[in-house]
Amino acid sequence: MSVADFPSILPELLPRLWAFALRISRDQHDAEDLVQRACLRALERAHQLKPDTSPLSWMYSIVHTTWINELRARSVRSRTSAEWDDSYLETVADPSAPDPEADALNRQIVRAVERLPDAQRTVMLLVVVEGLSYQEAAQVLGVPVGTIMSRLSRARQAVGSQFGTRQDQKVKDSIKG
Repeated sequence: MSVADFPSILPELLPRLWAFALRISRDQHDAEDLVQRACLRALERAHQLKPDTSPLSWMYSIVHTTWINELRARSVRSRTSAEWDDSYLETVADPSAPDPEADALNRQIVRAVERLPDAQRTVMLLVVVEGLSYQEAAQVLGVPVGTIMSRLSRARQAVGSQFGTRQDQKVKDSIKG
């Protein structure tokens, strides 16, 4: 892919970028602003996209870095990030849920993932939800692959432990990807 091709493929990446931004920011307005800033940065720096790098992974990296910078700026301004609104989950039906019980279970899993520390939650979102490989997630976050594996393992254990007393193996299987 050449630098000239990047602007033409960016629109098809937007839904996944917005979903990732929403998950890490936990606020719809922050996610929209985050994606806009990340796209602007990417278009300004399209020449930095290496031919062997996936444009989606590169964009995830830009979104993540932009979000970290925003959190630092908020900290300096002594403001906190917006809280996740659980009522949002109630308004979106899961079309793949076969029944209300499965839908409720999915919401419990989402809440368990939301309670993870940011580093573990971000890795779980990139690998399990977005489907990135460990190597791609490591590139996005700028950390070694071993760190990705460690964070993902701890995240899976933390989420799985919240369902340890249940006999329903579906939960543990779903967080293992």
